[in-house]
Amino acid sequence: MDFTPYLTGLEASDSDERLLSLKLDGRVALAMKGRLFLRSICSNFSNPAQIGCAVTDEESCLEYITESAFDLLICTDFLEEGNGFQLACKAKQIRPNLRVIVLALGDVIPTEYADVPWLDAVVAEADFVEDQHPLQAAVLAVMGHHAYRSPSLRSGRLPYLSCPRLTPREYEVLDLLASGMTDREMAEALVISEESARTYTKRLLRTLGVHNRLQAVLKGMRCGMVHL
Repeated sequence: MDFTPYLTGLEASDSDERLLSLKLDGRVALAMKGRLFLRSICSNFSNPAQIGCAVTDEESCLEYITESAFDLLICTDFLEEGNGFQLACKAKQIRPNLRVIVLALGDVIPTEYADVPWLDAVVAEADFVEDQHPLQAAVLAVMGHHAYRSPSLRSGRLPYLSCPRLTPREYEVLDLLASGMTDREMAEALVISEESARTYTKRLLRTLGVHNRLQAVLKGMRCGMVHL
């Protein structure tokens, strides 16, 4: 899936859902597993023109990076097609000055990539759920030409996960969020007003004890409540 052509019509996130509160210089490439990740990350850029690539597979991302220069690549380890760690390696071979951040949905760095010099930053999914700004910390590190590993990867210990009980409606909302729906799309699916959809989403975030939609879905995945 190539989300790049739709970036100009993307709505910015509400301030309380910010994953990134940094102004970045240069062009950014995104390769994420599914529409949810692309929407969540893309909507955090005040200037969508910075994003020159927003795709869900390895091959398409490499094509964009080959055609033009990028300063930062953010990708997930699992993609709809391909692998984020392999993508990072190939992208650095094409653009040696590219900075790379991998969001590890599997919470681990595969042994063969553990000590490679080209892997600039890795953020474990567990730390993303627990902390509101691990992606921001990773961006700060790599743009300052430093390596970064999020807390779980440094310590080898995953944080304790508390899984609350959801209502049937909250499960329904969580499933729709996992599919990458906006409030408007969710309202149409549930045959409710857009304001009611926003209210349901905020209630779900409170129940799960998270700050934003992406964290909600990731925690739902970790608790076995939803599959992406």
